Amino acid sequence: MSDTRAEALKVLVLHGPNLNLLGTRQPEIYGGETLVDVNHALERRAEAAGVTLAHRQSNHEGELIDAIQAARNDATTAIIINPAAYTHTSVAILDALNAFDGTVIEVHISNVHQREAFRHHSYVSMRADGVIAGLGTQGYHAALDAVVAARDAA
Repeated sequence: MSDTRAEALKVLVLHGPNLNLLGTRQPEIYGGETLVDVNHALERRAEAAGVTLAHRQSNHEGELIDAIQAARNDATTAIIINPAAYTHTSVAILDALNAFDGTVIEVHISNVHQREAFRHHSYVSMRADGVIAGLGTQGYHAALDAVVAARDAA
């Protein structure tokens, strides 16, 4: 017998600018895992939990906004977003997230609070239901686990 709650959970993972360079860009900060590695691991974890997972990376703010807006109409129940540099600058991404009714988890690979002062402010956090920073790429897994745990508790 299938779990209808699991079938209903659809998660969109959004990766912001420069995350396509994971594994080669500043590995001392972001680690050696590539974005392909991250996405494959999330796909395996989602499949095991009975979750439909989509992921998208863009270096363009408008494409990320388009993806958030599309999620409003395609039964997406949660967005896990690493807005990267747009974290600190994009009111437009905040506005798009404010129009999304589901769960939003903000993820940062590095601990932004141990970095430059301009990285300490996040527009996205104003909408996020949870924020995970500094756990490396495991932060994505923690975010997915939190979404699944919320489903299972409902």
